Amino acid sequence: MKAKENKKTKYSNKTFLVLILFLFMLLHQTDKLLINPMGELVINEFQLTDTQWGTIATAALIVGAIFYPIWGYLYDRYSRGKLLALASFIWGATTWFSAIAPNFHLFVISRASTGIDDSSYPGLYSLIADYFVPKVRGKIYGLLQLTMPLGYMAGLVLSTTVAVSMGWRNIFYITGGLGIVLSLIIFLFVKDIPRGKSEPEMQELTDVPELRKFHFEWSKVKDILKKPSLIFMYLQGFFGVFPWNTIVAFIFIYLGQERGYSDTQVLTTMAPAILVLALGYPIGGMLGDYFFSKNNKGRAYVAMVGVILGAILLYITLKIPVENTTLFGIMLAFTAMFIPFASPNVTSIVNDITLPEMRSTALAIQYFIESSGAALAPLLTGIISDSLRAAGNPSPRGNAILLICSITWGLCGIFFFITSKFIDKDIKSLRTTMHDRAEAIIEGK
Repeated sequence: MKAKENKKTKYSNKTFLVLILFLFMLLHQTDKLLINPMGELVINEFQLTDTQWGTIATAALIVGAIFYPIWGYLYDRYSRGKLLALASFIWGATTWFSAIAPNFHLFVISRASTGIDDSSYPGLYSLIADYFVPKVRGKIYGLLQLTMPLGYMAGLVLSTTVAVSMGWRNIFYITGGLGIVLSLIIFLFVKDIPRGKSEPEMQELTDVPELRKFHFEWSKVKDILKKPSLIFMYLQGFFGVFPWNTIVAFIFIYLGQERGYSDTQVLTTMAPAILVLALGYPIGGMLGDYFFSKNNKGRAYVAMVGVILGAILLYITLKIPVENTTLFGIMLAFTAMFIPFASPNVTSIVNDITLPEMRSTALAIQYFIESSGAALAPLLTGIISDSLRAAGNPSPRGNAILLICSITWGLCGIFFFITSKFIDKDIKSLRTTMHDRAEAIIEGK
């Protein structure tokens, strides 16, 4: 009876943890992505070119890239719950700075500072890895990552309703305040646990203080960089976020100015696409878990199929004539289903082959490289768009989006395929290490 009660309590604790982290990510993503659907309001106030508009997103991504290794190191050394609370507070404070920025230059600086908290997710994901066993992590990551499109949807609704009447600055006051409130909730209720607690080899061990002796070491960073699977994950990461950041930064302006959509048409076109996109995260995660249970290469294959189909379908979608709004909306939603397939599987793959005490660092390296590439995406897209416009191209933004997404998704498909060739060896290496640790702990008792 007592064992059943303990099991129920542990399940309840996990559910509460996921609920808090889901709320944190949802509101944080809403705040982070809100600026894009409000793009025309900001552009009109500061009289920006496409290149200047791309600079705003690029500045935040550069700062985020710089802070990823810092957060990764801190998360592997100190309490992840307390550090997440700090990140939430920084989110609130920097968003308020954006709300009071009087001119373009200060606005760029304030938006750049939001990159500090944007790079705080590695600790969150490594904490989840210690609460949940490998075979279900993809589902949990997919659930948490659907907050990105849901946050995008919330931003879309706010930008086309509340922001129009209240102004974009007042929206930032609200979302910034929510970040500060959440920082207190996370500080009080999100608890750290020993790293490696949920690994299969440790399932028979309970409350083992010996697990805490395995901690971050600089020498282990070199081991991370020697894993072939991680090397190709990092390579695909550089290119993999180009499409998302390009689409986020330019799709609303593309629909409004190149396809001539009204605010209502933008909302009715994007809302279904974003909802389908949201479903793609848990579906991609569940498919990754399923095929991973059959074969260690499963997650890499699911990710590869996602990026290849995304590239093909986006090409077809953007070539649909402007007047055929119904078909465009349907194809955009269909394309959106496959865009996020890679995301939960990349996070799971990194955890599948990395020592528990080094996962925040490994993920931080992944996201640092991703941000380094993503930082170029909005600016590069803006430059290509302005160049195409100067050359008389009838759809400069649409073609710039298509060019960036097609090339980078194609490269990612190649890197996922190569990763699948090395993944068995790297997973086996981790499982052997965890087995040896478990045996050493048992023998030491």
